[in-house]
Amino acid sequence: MNTRPIAAGLFDEGASPRLRGGRHRQTGRFVFPCPQGGERDSYDEVRLASTGTLWSWTIQRFRPKSPPYTGPEAFEPFALGYVALAGQTIVEARLTGMAFDAIRIGMALRLTTLPFATDPDGTTVLIYAFEPDGDRAS
Repeated sequence: MNTRPIAAGLFDEGASPRLRGGRHRQTGRFVFPCPQGGERDSYDEVRLASTGTLWSWTIQRFRPKSPPYTGPEAFEPFALGYVALAGQTIVEARLTGMAFDAIRIGMALRLTTLPFATDPDGTTVLIYAFEPDGDRAS
């Protein structure tokens, strides 16, 4: 199966996906995603931590406006969270692999990828998401 990230340079695919962020050369501050354009010169690209803790969350119960949302026509509510990557930054991501009533602030999460759409040529478009990390205690 051919796959591609929803946006180039956003994350690395594979068995151990990683988000691509930036680290400011002077301040050491981490950001996600890595800046583009002229601001890019002030950042080194870094692979961010693949695990974190849930900082805040909500349920997306209605189809977002299009554009920019270009997801499947058969919309289903999904959990959306802010995940703190220790010592780095907080990222917004879809939450997967858990019932809505099982979601808890502070829970241990790990990065994964999910199919989002299919290109006309059959390529599966992937998004990044976070799922429960059973290997770490919350």
